[in-house]
Amino acid sequence: MSVPVAPGRLPFLGHSLPMLRKRFAFTGNLRAQGDLVEVHLGPMRTYFVASPQLTHQVLVTDAPKFHKGRMYDKFRPFVGNGLAVSNGAFHLRQRRMMQPAFHRDRIAGYANTMLRATLDLLDGWRPGDVRQLEADMQGLAVTIVGEALFSTGIGKKAIAEARRSVFVIIRNGILRALSPGFVEKLPIPANREFDEAIARMRAIVHEVIESRRGDDTDHGDLLSTLLMARDAETGEPMTGEQIFDEVITLLTAGIETTALALAWIFHEIGADPEVERRVVAEVDEVLAGRPVTIDDVPKLTYVGQVATEVLRKYPLWLVMRRTAVEVELGGAVLPPGTEVILSPHTMHYDPANFPDPERFDPDRWTPERAKQLPKGAFVPFGGGIHQCIGNHFALTEIAIVVATVCARYRLVPDRPVRTKFTNAAYPNDLMMKVVPR
Repeated sequence: MSVPVAPGRLPFLGHSLPMLRKRFAFTGNLRAQGDLVEVHLGPMRTYFVASPQLTHQVLVTDAPKFHKGRMYDKFRPFVGNGLAVSNGAFHLRQRRMMQPAFHRDRIAGYANTMLRATLDLLDGWRPGDVRQLEADMQGLAVTIVGEALFSTGIGKKAIAEARRSVFVIIRNGILRALSPGFVEKLPIPANREFDEAIARMRAIVHEVIESRRGDDTDHGDLLSTLLMARDAETGEPMTGEQIFDEVITLLTAGIETTALALAWIFHEIGADPEVERRVVAEVDEVLAGRPVTIDDVPKLTYVGQVATEVLRKYPLWLVMRRTAVEVELGGAVLPPGTEVILSPHTMHYDPANFPDPERFDPDRWTPERAKQLPKGAFVPFGGGIHQCIGNHFALTEIAIVVATVCARYRLVPDRPVRTKFTNAAYPNDLMMKVVPR
């Protein structure tokens, strides 16, 4: 079967330039070309998946036939071989060893950290303040993940460094992944910032891990779980390098999605009086004036719908996979080593499954409507064996932060928000006024 080639291919650059210039519009328009479309990143041929059915096949049904692709290769020299980038039997072994860190009883303990960090943030707010909310939410997300990882004193240095460096790594990393190889060698500010941020993060994380070496105490944090983890078959612990890789992975992969979701949630609540009314009414009914607990999270159903709609409307743009064996995909036979591009954004904006996709509508996520979606249509955390291990952590964090803020304050838009695009939509200067309730 012949696969259609995306329009706009340029000599040497392929589709890289129009992809980076038009981003969501470029990939969204590929749906009209077919379920599988050939896209060239420089001289490299890749295949873009444009249907929920094929997305589900790659992420879930045939997941063992795929490895992480080029995008992850670009990060591996810097962040190691943690869960976000590893493959095959090694990935499954690491995932099994890390899973206890994300069991419900552990997340219940992290919930106290989430509440405390949010209250600390709010204690610094004053009525009438105009807050740059994306900065507040980025700082809060770093603090929560950092304190969940490192409960001891030296962890504060790592948290401070993560605040400084993590978003530089994430934003510049995607540009490297989609650019021809020579770009990352150019002496330009973005490359220098990326390399310096990676070096700083590696140094401080190594320092924290070494400070805990030989400490058999369970401090109730993620690092304790990693240090105490044992392989079920061999009884062996993780090596020091494996622990380092997983810590770096949790710091980088565990922050961006949640920070962006929280910023956009408050933007959407502030932009729609009816959404705000329903959120506040539910928070007041469930909490009845007391602090939120882990047991309240399942009761905050409308808050959950708002969060889910934000994850739909503001998802990652691209993820990549590489065929490990020959795979039949959409009628085409792809040999081993073929790069495949998946786009959560393209899936989440398909009007066949999400009518009027630009509109923010939490009622899309009532149980009756949600169960009508085809598999692969909604993939905010990926799926299958590579599904984000921290998805329940993130959703719990979002619910606790939203309930805690909305119990005390209204956040009123101070000016129109601008959007900056990398591999996701970042709010830029999301200025909101703090109004006591």
